[in-house]
Amino acid sequence: FEVLTWAQLGFHQKPCGLLNIEGFYDGLLSFLDHAIDERFVKPENRSMVIVATSPDALLERFDGYVPSPVEKWIDHGTT
Repeated sequence: FEVLTWAQLGFHQKPCGLLNIEGFYDGLLSFLDHAIDERFVKPENRSMVIVATSPDALLERFDGYVPSPVEKWIDHGTT
């Protein structure tokens, strides 16, 4: 999640992925979806997490990754 946060802050534009073998990360992904429903996480930030069930599929999705534009949450000049 630290690396995902760095992407959200614009420190890098690399994909972040989960290799979800046999549904291991299903609970975590449900939590992220719930966080979106509760407006705690922005949908564009959730889309930064690439999920696949095989290494080949994950690498293929990495290859086609286009980073979301980063929008600042807080403007320090106005706060």
